[in-house]
Amino acid sequence: MTAVKSIDLRDNFKSFCDKVFGGETLIISRPRNENVVMISENEYNQLQKAKRNAEYLRMLEHSMEEAKAGNIIVKSPEDFN
Repeated sequence: MTAVKSIDLRDNFKSFCDKVFGGETLIISRPRNENVVMISENEYNQLQKAKRNAEYLRMLEHSMEEAKAGNIIVKSPEDFN
């Protein structure tokens, strides 16, 4: 992980992009502590996938808890006609 001032990022944007593409995480410090993090698109996609998976697992856990508590509705195929 590398920290850099925003002005230094502007002056050396390509080299910092190369570092990020190579797997480095870049923290860009800004005034009033409004910092941002720069990561590669691949890493971003992996984080988004992990987030979606975690949300899906939470939904499954909630559904299992509801079923164990008896909060289910049973329907037969005839109920859908």
